[in-house]
Amino acid sequence: MKTTKMYCLIMRMKKNDSFEGKRAHSVILDFVKKAKIGGATVWSGIEGYGKRDKSNFQIEGLSVNMPLIIEIIDDLEKIESIIPDIKRIVGDNGLVTIHEIDVV
Repeated sequence: MKTTKMYCLIMRMKKNDSFEGKRAHSVILDFVKKAKIGGATVWSGIEGYGKRDKSNFQIEGLSVNMPLIIEIIDDLEKIESIIPDIKRIVGDNGLVTIHEIDVV
């Protein structure tokens, strides 16, 4: 089976995080689409914690400000070219990591 080396940029943040008055995850998706990144997915978590404490709040069975993970996958050159903008959007509110992956 042949695989291709690609890279996954992962951002961890909270659902209510914002950037210039808009939800940060929506800003990121719009940005990576315009940058012609191969693909992006936003995952919503149930619960978590990090340097900004717990990422969940229950109100009558509804969860707000849940943890989010955004994954984008593309070539290393494209990923590296968007990191400064991604860091500016995420700021100190989240964690950004890069992982080498094998795409089948």
